[in-house]
Amino acid sequence: MTRRGGDQRIPTPDSALPGDPPFWSALTIEQRRFSLADVRALCASLPEPNEPPVTLPGTKLSAVLVAFFEEADEARVILTKRPDTMPNHQRDIVFPGGKFHPEVDDSLHDTALREAEEEVGLAPHVVEIVAELETLPTVASRFTITPVVGLIEGRPSLVAHPREVVKVFDVSISELLDDKTYRSERWMMGSVAMPMHFYDLDGETIWGATARILTDFLAALTARRL
Repeated sequence: MTRRGGDQRIPTPDSALPGDPPFWSALTIEQRRFSLADVRALCASLPEPNEPPVTLPGTKLSAVLVAFFEEADEARVILTKRPDTMPNHQRDIVFPGGKFHPEVDDSLHDTALREAEEEVGLAPHVVEIVAELETLPTVASRFTITPVVGLIEGRPSLVAHPREVVKVFDVSISELLDDKTYRSERWMMGSVAMPMHFYDLDGETIWGATARILTDFLAALTARRL
């Protein structure tokens, strides 16, 4: 049996403390099942994201595609695993995405779609962009990430880029919300305790910026049923 959690390099400090229970802990198993229509309804109700914060010198604009499709009446999200050969975030589980290139991208939405096509072969015309989420910075790699939510009708045919992606896979929202999957910790950043989110899947762990994006989105989605 495949163990839960993966080989991701997570620099957990010795001072880490257990985090709080998830926002959705009061929901029943059935209430943790969400359809593509539920995702669409949430995205239609989201406020416009705030203006990105002032970036530090050297910070690079980027976008990721948070792409959902439906199978067996459940919404599933597409994820990829980065190889060891990448300059940063080796082995991490991430959304398809990458750096904004103004010479080819008219917007960050274009960046997300272009990178998804390059990394996993997802044709832009099959993706319906329905929302843009709050921008967030990464400390180590100095990226400012804009998550873009896209919906796909039916399971797409995907092929991992041989140099940029070790594998491409998908997971249902209900599995992400499962009590065996989600956990959190508090890491001290100076005098501030920062919440850190983790999703232990079969053989992989989602953490870092991807887990932050997922947690914020899932908190908004499950709040509609609390």
